[in-house]
Amino acid sequence: MYMIQGYKLECPYCGGELKYYDQVNRMVKIENGNVKRIKMKRFKCKKCFKIHRLIPEEIFPFKQYDAEIIRGVLDGTITNETLGFEDYPSETTIKEWKKEHDKGKLD
Repeated sequence: MYMIQGYKLECPYCGGELKYYDQVNRMVKIENGNVKRIKMKRFKCKKCFKIHRLIPEEIFPFKQYDAEIIRGVLDGTITNETLGFEDYPSETTIKEWKKEHDKGKLD
């Protein structure tokens, strides 16, 4: 399963044309320990038949937390003492986010 971002509906694997396939729910952690469901459209390549998910801007690929929370942690506006964020990510998770951000993967 590959992830695609933005509106370029071209297969990142072979460059083939993508056609709408279906949609799936994705669970994302948000503030106050709540979880929300986001519908993600999936597309199938007409050339290599691989299926790709279109990632909305409110989440990062392969991350359980909402993008706003990740950005807030990275810029220091959300800490383990910030009210409403009792389900704050672990220090290990934060270190991984910082490494990915430094490599340009979380922007």
